[in-house]
Amino acid sequence: MRQKRPNLPSSILASIRARRNRGAGVHEPHDRSRGMLIASYNVHKCVGIDGKFDPARTSHVIREIGADVIALQEADTRFGERRGLLDLAWMERETGLFPVPVNGVAKAHGWHGNVVFFREGLVRDVHQVKLPGLEPRGALITELELRDGSMFRIIAAHLGLLNRSRHQQTRMILDILSSREEHPTVLMGDLNEWRLGDRSSLNTLAAVFGLPAAVPSFPSRLPVLALDRIMANRPGLIDTVETHDTPLARLASDHLPIKAVLRLGALPAAEGAKAG
Repeated sequence: MRQKRPNLPSSILASIRARRNRGAGVHEPHDRSRGMLIASYNVHKCVGIDGKFDPARTSHVIREIGADVIALQEADTRFGERRGLLDLAWMERETGLFPVPVNGVAKAHGWHGNVVFFREGLVRDVHQVKLPGLEPRGALITELELRDGSMFRIIAAHLGLLNRSRHQQTRMILDILSSREEHPTVLMGDLNEWRLGDRSSLNTLAAVFGLPAAVPSFPSRLPVLALDRIMANRPGLIDTVETHDTPLARLASDHLPIKAVLRLGALPAAEGAKAG
């Protein structure tokens, strides 16, 4: 059955209506009894919609979110020495988050602009992936062991602007995933894909991750396109995906952060055993 493509003008109208109800965007702290909070955020090299380069402002949005695990895109300069743009000491002190270590990038935070921060647990494996395509794109695959011994995998990715490149990149991610040990897995990042039609690169991912929730996150001032996604390889692994929509987040980047609750404890016992 052919999928119905989203109607862009309808999306714009819905976003305009939602904007009227955005208000002050008061942020409520996450209740950790519900599970771990995970998030994805394209920080746009710490340049806000006002054109100002302000890493401190970006860091304050990250603190606002209060995630236990967060994947950032565009957290490093794109060319040259690929220098990291955030104050990692401040991040650790003010948010309790630590960057997943990567190899061969002395001054960068992550891999091709992708960095994963986590609050607790042990990093059991890190796999840096250079994705195919005309642009320099990458993914960071991280396996975390939590205090209770449960294990889960994070794939943090930033896909290309060209449709052909996105198809190549999603196929490569699935090929790598199929060659690795089975674990509960979350894929999150800026996938640069809002389409759900026949040509969408999301169709490649659907066999493993299903079709992810379409939550408009771009542009931050008037979100219309669901470029950022969080998806999981197990039903019930993540709760409802939503934007972190506050006045500061609307200003700090051209993308809004998105977030969801990770519920490893909600998996069936057989799945938990498989994960361990």
